[in-house]
Amino acid sequence: MVSPSDVLPKVVDGENEAAPRRAKWWYVTFHNVTAMVGAGVLSLPYAMAHLGWGPGIVALLVAWVITLYTLRLLIEMHECVPGVRFDRYRDLGVHALGPRLGIWVVVPQQLIVQVGCDVVYMVTGGNCLQKFAQIVSPSSTPLHQSYWICIFGSTQFLLSQLRDLNSITAISLAAAVMSLSYSTISWAACLAKGPVAGVSYAYSTAGTAADAAFRVCGALGQVAFAFAGHELTHGVVLEIQATIPSTPTKPSKMPMWKGTVAAYMVTAACYFPVAFIGYWAFGQGVSDNVLVALERPPWLVAAANMMVVVHVLGSYQVYAMPIFESIETILTTKFRVPRGVLLRLVARSTYVALTLFVAVTFPFFGDLLGFFGGFGFTPTSFFLPCILWLKIKKPRRFSASWFANWGCIVVGVLLMLVSTIGGLRSIIQDASTFKFYS
Repeated sequence: MVSPSDVLPKVVDGENEAAPRRAKWWYVTFHNVTAMVGAGVLSLPYAMAHLGWGPGIVALLVAWVITLYTLRLLIEMHECVPGVRFDRYRDLGVHALGPRLGIWVVVPQQLIVQVGCDVVYMVTGGNCLQKFAQIVSPSSTPLHQSYWICIFGSTQFLLSQLRDLNSITAISLAAAVMSLSYSTISWAACLAKGPVAGVSYAYSTAGTAADAAFRVCGALGQVAFAFAGHELTHGVVLEIQATIPSTPTKPSKMPMWKGTVAAYMVTAACYFPVAFIGYWAFGQGVSDNVLVALERPPWLVAAANMMVVVHVLGSYQVYAMPIFESIETILTTKFRVPRGVLLRLVARSTYVALTLFVAVTFPFFGDLLGFFGGFGFTPTSFFLPCILWLKIKKPRRFSASWFANWGCIVVGVLLMLVSTIGGLRSIIQDASTFKFYS
């Protein structure tokens, strides 16, 4: 969708809606922190265990810098045509690549980002609910992981009936606070615990050389997904920016960038301590979810797991809202389904049920991070914004901008290939021994 920048009412495929563009820069911070800091941060020590200190630190820093840079590109391109706002990623793709190629390049990647995130957050919410119950009531009869995922998913059926991103600002704020809190608890508890007995930082010698190589590939995918919190923000950044008012004297990119930088500082304070201190405490034997590895103090670990649940409640909706809008727009324009409560109830509940089904079927947290991080999220953050920038802005060949964008494209493509292969292999291996729906 594109809309004139001096007309503030939100436009959906040419149809006016009542919701105005009224978001402030701190709304951007809430939404971005909610989007960025998520399930992936808890797997960073596990990724470090397969990469080692040196390569692991480099991978995290490179991912952080590149995703911040490419996010800046998208923010700048939101109003790259005077008088026009590209309120959706697909609209920017159409402008840069043409009506057919733009849709086929951008929309599938964006859907993979949003749906993949929602699936992983279903698994994360269920896992953390299960861990919370085990801590607060260890004598109770344990429930299978699938039931906990369903319990978490049931709350999304209710939250999905909220209207749009502006409607979930309070939930997003709570989720942002929770993400900062549980990340702090994760690294602080690891720091207080200290290194476990016999901790080792050597590379794992289990399996063959090929197994080790695939583990490294999967770890890179987990880093990509963690910064796929960032990458997921790339998937909805234009939608978030579309909620900000814009005038010729104060374009939307100013508060958007201010809120994004603030969110990235918060994210750095969450990611790097969890990755480094978690790996320092557990070494090679760390779990793919560092909160699951922590046992003491029980009350604090239980609280942290419940904070994760609150956070992913909001995060799920941040990524689902653009999909809801697209589904409802297609149904109303192409199939003449009238807008209303019934459409929202059926369409949104169907989507939630679909992601819940996939999460219950493939509840492999670490493997899903590696696969989706490479296959889905790397393109939208590492190199697709750079391709769009090169097509729209056409920087001079061999200039600093030209080199920066092509460098991101090369790194992103390589990361996509190796992490997708590693994640897919891990899913196949785990699925071969997993008892589905047991």
